[in-house]
This record gives sequence, structure tokens and C-alpha cells, in this order.
Amino acid sequence: MQLRYVFTELRSGLRRNLSMHLAVVLTLFVSLTLAGCGMLLQRQADKTAEALGNELQILVNLCVNDDPSDTGNCEGGAVTDQQSQDIRAAIEASPEVASVEFQSQEEGFAEFQDVPEYEPYFEGPDPVITVDDWPPQYWITLEDPERADGVVSAVTGLEGVSSIKDQRETLEPVFGLINALKYGSWIASALLLLASLLLVANTIRLAALARRREIGIMRLVGASTLYIALPFLLEALVTAVIGVALAAGALAAFTKFAILDGLENAIQFVPWIGWEDFVETLLTGPDVSLPFSGVDVPIPLGLVVLGPALTLIPTLLLTRKYIKV
Repeated sequence: MQLRYVFTELRSGLRRNLSMHLAVVLTLFVSLTLAGCGMLLQRQADKTAEALGNELQILVNLCVNDDPSDTGNCEGGAVTDQQSQDIRAAIEASPEVASVEFQSQEEGFAEFQDVPEYEPYFEGPDPVITVDDWPPQYWITLEDPERADGVVSAVTGLEGVSSIKDQRETLEPVFGLINALKYGSWIASALLLLASLLLVANTIRLAALARRREIGIMRLVGASTLYIALPFLLEALVTAVIGVALAAGALAAFTKFAILDGLENAIQFVPWIGWEDFVETLLTGPDVSLPFSGVDVPIPLGLVVLGPALTLIPTLLLTRKYIKV
């Protein structure tokens, strides 16, 4: 195989269809950048959910004497041992529950006393809140923070249940914003990737038409399909490498200026993605939770693999059609 001819044809093809190749590069750049942002936001959502821990739990307060609840489940006074066991059994029977932890009145009240802002409530000769006022509680950790309807309905209305507090409601706007940005970036990326595939197909067709005489001669002298297609594959690889490089630069700038120098300094109660996540986004893909299903689908392709695959695979398939004589 004459490599000089291959690289000559590569240079000629890039120059002849420069505008089309630039369109493919720019489309790949924008689409891969959006896909990378979606991957980074997925990692950020996972980090936030892991760090906040108790904030994503379901809290079940049990009845105490003179319970202020108006649910009607505390008419018999404080929760009995049998009622507490029935409540725990109902919680553990739900497939949405990862674990459940019981906290007694004494344990909960001790934690309450450790918070400096609440000191006025339990100090003095006639404190506002005493240990008898503090309800025993069940803290429920969920398998999936987005799915809790089953366990909530299972304990609602049970005798001995004073109230149910969904700790996730406080953080719902944060996760809602992250998910909206994540899925929005993926949808826009998918549309742009489709556009890039169409541009690749048009580029191959125009390049094959421009070289139809040379292709015909090579066919007549017995050149293989791979030898004829190699310049087209190299053109696709060059455009993919440039597109991936630009997308990596954009994501590096996003990680540096928007995250590390921006949000990380402004909001410090959650851990933020960093350079390790940036590198993993380039090399490997995350497990993506499909909306409304709770199903995690692994995406084993990072941007350095996804970019070339989006140009080389259609090029390899379409050249078999367009280089026939």
C-alpha cells in the first residue's frame, strides 16, 4: 500500500471539502460539549445525593403523649411497642427501602440539644421542649432517592404514626435544576449528533463524486475497498480528533471557571466535581438514570471514544456504497 498516495488524497480531500469538514467539526464540538456537560452533571447529582445523606431520607415521627398531630393516629396516646414493631415491619416490607434506623426519644433529644441555635428551647426551669415531647423516630434510607411513594403510603394511616416528613422536599429544587440541565443537554446533544452524522454522509458522498474517476481507475487495477476507503476514514478521524479536542477544551474551561473557581467557592456544603471527573468523562461514561423509570443504564463510552465512533462507523458503512463503480 502506497502511504504517500493515501496522505496525498487525505490532504486533497480536506482542502477540497474544507467547508463541509469545518461544519462537521463545529457540530461535533458543540454536541460533544453538551454530552460532556450532561455526563458531568450526572456525576454532580451522584456526588450531591451521596454527600447530603440524611437530607434525602424519609422521617417517620411516632406518637407521644399529648401529641399535637391532628392525623387521628395518636388518639391512644404514645406509641406502643407493638405499634412500633408493626410500623417497622411495614417499612422494611417496601422494596424502596435500603435501610431503616430507629431513634429513641433520648437519642433524638440529645442530638437536638447539641445544636446551639436551639438552646433556648430546652434551657431554664420551664423549657419549651422536654425529652417527653420529643417523638421516637424511624429514619428511612431509600434505594433510589427519587422513589418513595410506596413506603410513604405503606406507613400513612398506621396507628402510632404522628407525621411523615420527606427530607427530599427541601432539596427538590436543586435536583430538579440539575436534572433539567442534564437531560436538556443530552437532548440537544442527540439532535446535534444526528446533524453531524448527516454532514458526515454528505461529505463522503461529495468526496466520492469528486474522486469518481480516480476510484474507477483504482477499481480497474484491482485496488481493495480498504485501500480506496482509507483516505475517507482518515478524513473522518481528523475531523473527529479536532472536534474532541475542542470539546475537551470547553469542558476543561467549564470545570475550571464555572465549578472550581465559581460554584465551589460560593456553595461549600456539597462536594463539587473536579479534574478527576473531567478525566473520567473523557475516558469513561457514567451510569445514566433514565427519567421516570429509576433504571440505571451504563454508558461505557467517553468523549475520546464517542467522537471518533460517530464519524468512523458511518464513514466505514457508507464508503462501501459510494466508492462502487
